[in-house]
Amino acid sequence: MISKDASEEFAQLAPNGFYVALRVRFAFPATELNALPREWVDLYSRRRFLFDDPALRWSCDHVGAVRWSALAETDPLEIVRQSRAFGLRYGAVVAFSESDGLRSYGLFYRPDCEYSDAELTDLAERVAALHVGPGRAGTLTRAELAVLEAVRDGTKLKEIAHAFGVSEGAIKQRLRNARDKLGAANGTQAAVMASRLGLI
Repeated sequence: MISKDASEEFAQLAPNGFYVALRVRFAFPATELNALPREWVDLYSRRRFLFDDPALRWSCDHVGAVRWSALAETDPLEIVRQSRAFGLRYGAVVAFSESDGLRSYGLFYRPDCEYSDAELTDLAERVAALHVGPGRAGTLTRAELAVLEAVRDGTKLKEIAHAFGVSEGAIKQRLRNARDKLGAANGTQAAVMASRLGLI
């Protein structure tokens, strides 16, 4: 389930609308949140854009984030162009995927300008944290959470090892374990995800 806080944060980041699909298996999400303009959803459904939508194709084949405008070249039905009439001018597509094929994605739109690289990274990390959810993240040990907290605070691994009285190799292993449990690409992303989940 997507919390009210997450919904409100997405609404601030995407005031023209957003759609988030979590833990999608085949074509069906376990949880979804649709805050796109109703008129756009109706047109999208009537014209059966689903299988030709460049955003959905991109989200199936990639992990990370891309601007909506970058997909116009792979859009024979001009879905990107048509969406502008509904306020979906500047957008972002983000995707997160696990090795077993379970994936999550989000579409986000704003009225004023393109999303910056930092905003794309932020949106991607938010979707990844929601994908993992507190259930699986709850398997993190206290030691792993302590390392993630130190990484979040900018402490170097050597300093963490000294503070905890263990080897740097032990800290690296804890960080690797936490990263694997969260499905994060690196330790920094794992720390951000744990922070967003309220674990640290």
